[in-house]
Amino acid sequence: MYWAHISEDGLRSQPLSEHLMETADLAERFADVFHSGDWGYFCGLLHDIGKYSEEFQQRIQGKNIRVDHSTAGAVEAENRKAFLAAYCIAGHHAGLPDGMYVGKSASSESTLVSRLKKEIPDYQKYKREIHVPRPDKPVLKTDHGRFCISFFIRMVYSCLVDADYLDTEAFMKNQKRVLPDASMTELKKRLDDYMKPWLESSTENLTAFSGASDEGARRSESCPLNVRRTDILRACIHGGKGEQGIYHLTVPTGGGKTISSMAFALNHAVEHDLRRIIYIIPYTSIIEQNAQVFRDILGKEFVLENHSNVEYSDGEELDPKQLAAENWDIPVVVTTNVQFFESLYASRSSKCRKLHNIAGSVLIFDEAQMLPNDYLRPCLQAISELVLNYRCTAVLCTATQPSLQQFFPQKLLKGELCPNVEAQYEAFRRTVLVKDEDMTGDELVRRLKAESQVLCILNTRTKVQEIYKKMEGCEGIFHLSTLMYPVHRRKVLDKIRKRLNLEETCCVIATSLVEAGVNLDFQTVYREAAGLDSMIQAAGRCNREGRNATADSRTHIFQFVPEERVRNDSVIQEQRIAEEIMASYAEIDSFDAIHEYFDRLHYIKGDGLDKKKILQRLNEAQGDAIPFRTIAEDFKIIKEDTRSILIAREPEAKDLAKRLRYGEHNRELMRSVGQYSVNVYENTYKDLREAGFLDVIDENLAVLSDEGRYSEETGLNTKVVKGEGLFF
Repeated sequence: MYWAHISEDGLRSQPLSEHLMETADLAERFADVFHSGDWGYFCGLLHDIGKYSEEFQQRIQGKNIRVDHSTAGAVEAENRKAFLAAYCIAGHHAGLPDGMYVGKSASSESTLVSRLKKEIPDYQKYKREIHVPRPDKPVLKTDHGRFCISFFIRMVYSCLVDADYLDTEAFMKNQKRVLPDASMTELKKRLDDYMKPWLESSTENLTAFSGASDEGARRSESCPLNVRRTDILRACIHGGKGEQGIYHLTVPTGGGKTISSMAFALNHAVEHDLRRIIYIIPYTSIIEQNAQVFRDILGKEFVLENHSNVEYSDGEELDPKQLAAENWDIPVVVTTNVQFFESLYASRSSKCRKLHNIAGSVLIFDEAQMLPNDYLRPCLQAISELVLNYRCTAVLCTATQPSLQQFFPQKLLKGELCPNVEAQYEAFRRTVLVKDEDMTGDELVRRLKAESQVLCILNTRTKVQEIYKKMEGCEGIFHLSTLMYPVHRRKVLDKIRKRLNLEETCCVIATSLVEAGVNLDFQTVYREAAGLDSMIQAAGRCNREGRNATADSRTHIFQFVPEERVRNDSVIQEQRIAEEIMASYAEIDSFDAIHEYFDRLHYIKGDGLDKKKILQRLNEAQGDAIPFRTIAEDFKIIKEDTRSILIAREPEAKDLAKRLRYGEHNRELMRSVGQYSVNVYENTYKDLREAGFLDVIDENLAVLSDEGRYSEETGLNTKVVKGEGLFF
């Protein structure tokens, strides 16, 4: 008898042939969704045949030897002229390898080609128990050339590693996972019941659809915008009956796109027998509020909120949400741009195992204008590939729709879901954008002090702290930036909303983190000049609920005088193009102005829309030279030159710091740590560390040892004066 696993208590053993067959059956079922079940089955049968070696069987019985059990199946795949499967099998533990050495791999020995040539223990006894049929040639539409082959390998790899994880987990824990299950028909019925009062009853009830507060509803009972919101909702419900492809949903702020997009998604999923809905959103702040809306409507057990700020139990019990977070096996997933796209270009098994569950889904890209420009082409090509070959439908959903049609195959484009977009922009305009003269910081402070409820958004954290300090002592003044840890920011946002609802004086100085999707409503907004989409998103925080006349609700666009500007390289190009648009259009938030802005931006960036040449490298790679590992290293939407600093002010954070110092390290702990941490760039981290302000845990994490450097008002003080702290 050959064994695959032995339980931790040593009392149970899993036959190797049983593990191979059960993994193959699971992988086949997963890959059947994209018509490639034979490839999943093939990989499942071969992935562990290296365990038929005498050396591995000695190891599993306790002998202290290292055995490569993954390469054997890859060799057999190559012998059967199924080289694509060799990548999946060789990397089912260590991650997808580079095909050949390209100068960035850990070593030439780690590549697939070199592994296939190495000497490995004899595994031929597998033939006594396993018959391996060769898979058919994959059936793929090839609009993207060789890129689609690399994408196919990732998807089959995902089927294999998830099947392997699940079968191994079921044996080791002696129980199979049970996840919440609901048909799209049942979820659609829940949404229909939720929307029924809006679609059938009075304007007064319809006001709730905008997300307005009770007070806002009372003030706008007869507002004709409610009719428009209902028209948009009905159009999305009807649009869900359309064929699969790529749609746009361009809804101005306040048009109710969250519920409308879900209405499209559920109707479309039922129409085409799709399995799940995945919301992809740029900011965790938007995710948290949207996920809560979906939980309230559909049931909390059917909605997974998957990002760095959410945690589920990681104990011995099989927590359904924790299991679903690993492979997205749940009807509705709400996640981030970073999580979604970095997984699609990843090589590690833990990141890739969810990919097969994207197939057969409706993908809603909320705030699509915030797709990362440096990786825009690879992101859009991945969307096209999912629609073309993996039974997905995508919706690009935003209040400032970028002109992305040029990047997609025309046959995939199915049109705009929102009826009469240009008229909607005019109807939902609630603020006047005003271009101010350059001003000093003191002039800005003087103007902010004259307002009752005002939001000021600046381009850098440094400038936010500077202006806030000049406002100190004023009533109802608040600071918001990523120099405050997430729990702290949420508490401050709660205080801000309370003052706004009570119509008390409130002045918020913030970075751009508040300008997209955060439900705040101010009488006046000041926005430092940036990209046009950022300025329009900022305007969406002005008179959001329509309580005041549009003419009396102003969004001021300004620059600091040259000597007071803080250079921000990330917005310089966007600023310049926005200035050109402002010079050409009287209303910069008009439909035409927005389209011209994005057309110019994408034209100027050109090759910069794929700065690491991801697509070029994948499209030029031969089958035996696909650079999976190096692509994964290069595709990083968030730069990795940041370090985390835990702010141990609150009791829970103090306990986390203690556990870290005792050497504890697990996924649940690190997710909790993220709730109380501030991320800083490497040079800032180095300055704070050398000044003695940090208790370093590891190369990426430290605890702030001087609590005086964290302010309740402004967060972490990152400025270090030369010599400061050295003699503490």
